[in-house]
Amino acid sequence: MLRPFLLFLLLLLPGLTAMAQQPGPGRAPDANASVTLSGYLRDAANGEALVGASVFVKALAVGATANEYGFYSLTLPKGTYTITYTYLGYEAQETPLTLTTSLTRSVRLATRGVQTSEVLITGQKPDENVKSTEMSVNRLDLKQVKLMPALLGEVDVIRSIQLLPGISTVGEGAAGFNVRGGGVDQNLILLDEAPIYNASHLFGLFSTFNPDAVKDIKLVKGGIPAQYGGRLSSLLDVRMKEGNTQRLGVSGGVGLIMSRLAVEAPIVKDKGSFIVAGRRSYGDLFLKLIPAQKDNQAYFYDLSMKANYTLGTQDRLYVSGYLGRDVFAFGKDFKNTLGNRTGTVRWNHVLNARLFANVTGVVSKYDYGLGVPEGNQAFDWKSNIVNYNLKADFNYYRTPQSTLNFGAGAIYYTFLPGRVTPGNASSIFRPLALDEQQAVEYDAYLDNEQTFSARLSAQYGLRLSMFDYLGAGTVFDYEGPDGRQKTPVNPRQYGAGKVIKRYPNLEPRASLRYALSETSSLKASYNRMVQYIHLVSNTTASSPLDVWTPSTNNIRPEKADQVAVGYFRNFQDNAYEASVEVFGKRMDNQIDYINGANTLLNKNLEAELLYGRGRAYGAEFYVKKNQGDFTGWISYTLSRSERQINGLNNNDWYVNKYDKTHYLSVVGLYQLNPRWTLSGTFSYSTGIATTFPDSRYSYQGLIIPNVNGDVRNNYRVPAYHRLDLAATREGKTDPNRRWHGSWTFSVYNAYARRNAYSIYFRQNKDNPLRTEAVRLSVLGSVLPSASYNFNF
Repeated sequence: MLRPFLLFLLLLLPGLTAMAQQPGPGRAPDANASVTLSGYLRDAANGEALVGASVFVKALAVGATANEYGFYSLTLPKGTYTITYTYLGYEAQETPLTLTTSLTRSVRLATRGVQTSEVLITGQKPDENVKSTEMSVNRLDLKQVKLMPALLGEVDVIRSIQLLPGISTVGEGAAGFNVRGGGVDQNLILLDEAPIYNASHLFGLFSTFNPDAVKDIKLVKGGIPAQYGGRLSSLLDVRMKEGNTQRLGVSGGVGLIMSRLAVEAPIVKDKGSFIVAGRRSYGDLFLKLIPAQKDNQAYFYDLSMKANYTLGTQDRLYVSGYLGRDVFAFGKDFKNTLGNRTGTVRWNHVLNARLFANVTGVVSKYDYGLGVPEGNQAFDWKSNIVNYNLKADFNYYRTPQSTLNFGAGAIYYTFLPGRVTPGNASSIFRPLALDEQQAVEYDAYLDNEQTFSARLSAQYGLRLSMFDYLGAGTVFDYEGPDGRQKTPVNPRQYGAGKVIKRYPNLEPRASLRYALSETSSLKASYNRMVQYIHLVSNTTASSPLDVWTPSTNNIRPEKADQVAVGYFRNFQDNAYEASVEVFGKRMDNQIDYINGANTLLNKNLEAELLYGRGRAYGAEFYVKKNQGDFTGWISYTLSRSERQINGLNNNDWYVNKYDKTHYLSVVGLYQLNPRWTLSGTFSYSTGIATTFPDSRYSYQGLIIPNVNGDVRNNYRVPAYHRLDLAATREGKTDPNRRWHGSWTFSVYNAYARRNAYSIYFRQNKDNPLRTEAVRLSVLGSVLPSASYNFNF
């Protein structure tokens, strides 16, 4: 598994050695050489790395940005300069420095005493949306997210993301989110670089991310850097807090359905720290108070942990982990459980003032199952996906105008599609297990961020990926007409570790920015993405019964080419910002299913799969107010997402199940006074596409709905819209008291809209000859809530 990874590192070694020999901290440069200023930028209060903080030299009009670990590097001619360190919401520092040799200087910035409403939504410079080469990127500031209305008073990262342009969901109770017409499995979700395969609790009502443990949230919809791959639609990069290096800190909250608690403290002051954050819902505790429900269970919990320690001036070690689980049980009739487990170990090493290295090892497991505990139908059904990831990433700060990012990695996968065991000796079920599957994914990449002039900058790179589907196992080819179950033929046996099928791919990436003025710019991006693992789901929304499967000799990797063009403009000294983006995406090897496909415990699942093309295109409009007592944004997306698969819909294009023509979100926050903040959100979207019957027939006295012809997604459920309101009351500010508390009161679905999650058909009770459509709503009434949050 590691051979290509190690070979790549050996090829890099001569270059790394040459880079590392450049003048670094404490080394004397040549007389005519430039010198390098480098170090870390951190929060003065708690020692957290300030991701994206800026270092600027006005005299030369050059600067640098801190990476994900707060490290910066800036190469300058020898001389005396005023160095300015800035980060949004923090006091700027200006320091005169005379640079005659390379210098390491780490800086701690203190927060400004501003009202919460004045903190921007993104943790960046106010004009970063105009000046940065990045496009199709959104960052969320949790300070503002925590003031927004939330379901049952619980702050949720995924629900906040769904208020941004290009992001949607199929409705309440649906796990995951959809980006630019893609599926939920086409989003790469990383928690401290560990993949999360199901980022939801309670079937999508809450996300797995505890807001008390999260430091930075970044969503990338297009122009994805070459460092990332493996999914077609987006990257959601979530970074956990590192823990307070200065003093003990405790935060948490108590709500109607769950409570949270986070503890952070130094291991050794200014050298290391840790944070432990946990949540648990307690719906099951209330069920025990009801005699008829006392044997039922419905709860979830999660635990996030992270520690870091400075090993020396050039080395830092991080260890983080996540454990989350959902448990549902209806007495002795049914049980269901699912959960994620991750572990990440990272080693940062500064090879010299210009070269930063990060080596990461990751373990991630997602498992899910169901069963009947007792009786003659007792059984246990289990399935999982496990991966082991080792990678090395490097940042080489060549000049203030050029930064090279490069690295390599390998991921080893194991898949358990399904295993059923009898629950007891009298069970009617017999043991049944699908073969385990193994695969290895390799990657290597090179990416350059280049500033050509004050107006023109670019980021471009190339990713080389390769996927090996491995034995042991028996594989088949499948023959037959499209649209029908195919027949397995030509069986072949492979030994353990033998390559059954290999897929190499090149993935070019490029982003371009051209400044029209100090306050406006044009941007364009292109990226090719390849996805080697797939979520086999024959439902509109992701469910615990969906199965992850690798690319095989029959299932080819999914591919996508996306182009986006955008115009970005700020107004009134960055008080307002606006953008318009137009995108187009072509997808190959998209997976769909024959009518009536069986995706559960099917040894010949590939016989029921169909493959074809996909396309998505649209425009995203975004206006945001950043400053003043009233802040917020409006986003509107006009888009189309379609597929064409031979064997379905008469081989014609049809809208896929994630298509939504219109999607509108309005978010407003009003700082009424220093203690009260009012907020509201409104969402509107076109109903999801689905297949409705257009006729019926009678069979043994039953009226059965029927679909005439080969049609797919021929109707839509009614449009979705919802208004949420909230008010947050801050506790009194007392400089002599560390305890700070706040109350949040919210109303979810304020006008009780019964949004349709789905529509199903049945016979009318009073007139069996009449077929009626029934709207299924998950949350169809007003849901008030209150929660208390605290920190000290």
